[in-house]
Amino acid sequence: MKTERTQICVIIPTYNNGGTIRRIIEDVHKYVGEIIVVDDGSTDETSTILKQLSSIITVVSCKKNYGKGHALVTGFRVAKENGFTHAITIDSDGQHFASDIPNLLLEMKKNPMGIIVGCRNLTEENMPRQNTFANKFSNFWFRLQTSIDLPDTQCGYRLYTLQSLKGLSIITSRYEAELELLVFAGWTGVKVTSVPVKVYYPPIEDRVSHFRPIYDFVRISILNTLLCLGAIVYGYPNLFIRSLRKCFA
Repeated sequence: MKTERTQICVIIPTYNNGGTIRRIIEDVHKYVGEIIVVDDGSTDETSTILKQLSSIITVVSCKKNYGKGHALVTGFRVAKENGFTHAITIDSDGQHFASDIPNLLLEMKKNPMGIIVGCRNLTEENMPRQNTFANKFSNFWFRLQTSIDLPDTQCGYRLYTLQSLKGLSIITSRYEAELELLVFAGWTGVKVTSVPVKVYYPPIEDRVSHFRPIYDFVRISILNTLLCLGAIVYGYPNLFIRSLRKCFA
């Protein structure tokens, strides 16, 4: 699947994105040759399209829809098993632009062992109002839990150093998993930075979203409560110990 000199792959989790998945894969392939697509139990034409593109991608298929978090963790494990050191994650609904991949790679030169998160323009035309609120809500809690000020904690367009990923075995299965990954990284001293990325939100009638506002918001709220407790008993003490070690090193 990879050559010796290839260290970076792209992971694309997808669920019923038959209308956009081909274009996303073909665009990404212009910048990165190694692509892992995790088909999270799609029931539309997504699976058929992935078979047609099998010469340029590695497909991991789930028997049923487990959630984005599960798809991401699956992709990370496959990437690690195949010797990749870094992985870019990009959504398959068409909101991200593959042309921003060079920006992530450029930032990686400055932060080769960390996590780089895309930062969207939250005033973009057609940006859903609930997204802006949810992002501010998430940014606040992330800053409280890690002392890291990040402008867009909910953007799924990221570059991960795979060895920096902690707690994969306890990551939840849905959207809140991306927040967990950042928090666990912050607690273990991983440097988290951001770069601006473009975003496109189609008109409401053309959007494909699997986010369930009430259900997922409740899950995220419960998670934030648990993470705040975790910050008190583990996160901040761990960061304090790390800072002491640096002082006396």
